[in-house]
Amino acid sequence: MLTTEFVTGSPNWLDLGSPEPGAAAAFYAAVFGWQFQSAGPDAGGYGFLQVDGKTVAGLGQLTEEGASSAWTVYFQTPDADAAAKAAEQAGATIRTDAFDVMGAGRMANLTDPQGAPYAVWQPGDFAGFELASAPNALGWVELHVADPAAAAAFYGAQFGWRAAQSDMPDMPYTILSTSEGDLDATSFGGIAPLMEGQTPHWLPYFGVEDVDDRAAAVTSASGAVIVPPMDIPSVGRFAILADPFGAQFAMLKPEQPA
Repeated sequence: MLTTEFVTGSPNWLDLGSPEPGAAAAFYAAVFGWQFQSAGPDAGGYGFLQVDGKTVAGLGQLTEEGASSAWTVYFQTPDADAAAKAAEQAGATIRTDAFDVMGAGRMANLTDPQGAPYAVWQPGDFAGFELASAPNALGWVELHVADPAAAAAFYGAQFGWRAAQSDMPDMPYTILSTSEGDLDATSFGGIAPLMEGQTPHWLPYFGVEDVDDRAAAVTSASGAVIVPPMDIPSVGRFAILADPFGAQFAMLKPEQPA
């Protein structure tokens, strides 16, 4: 279960780069009820998306040349510089060297050996998101790549993640857990095979009370439905969507235990 009790390798932040942050903020307000809070005059327009005063994600202007609008998932590290160097030595690409973020922490932007962008976050004054595994907050992260086994090995070496195979309908699926503790209790994400036409990416899942209703809200707010709402046995009901600028995300209503 994804939590805010972060350890090395935990997803501890995510943000959205958008060509029109104001319009993106309005879209996600309509879908999840998020409110945008500026990070201050020195933040270049960057700010926080919040639910009931709790920060769930970040939003800012696209900064990398040639980049498309997308969600970036960050993973906790005790040393962003060392994490970036180790990733590069294992075949990843460093898109931006580690740098300080106004005392909040230190980060680096990376692309894994199969082409999926991600980031690492070394906390300073800011630990990460303040709400997880709740409605309108991050509940799961999923990596889509051509070679799941190679990805599990790469990230396992980087963060100590443990990987376990799961019996999912119609496709192999790898469940990811942090390095210590009960496998189920510390699971936070998965790896799925890349589908035709996809590029490698990390996909964030946000919890919702009603997937069908929120998917309808996405289309009403000029977003798109990529995978329509459907049930996954023993998991719950989910859908994959895109905002008006093409950034993809998923929704999940977890199945309640009997």
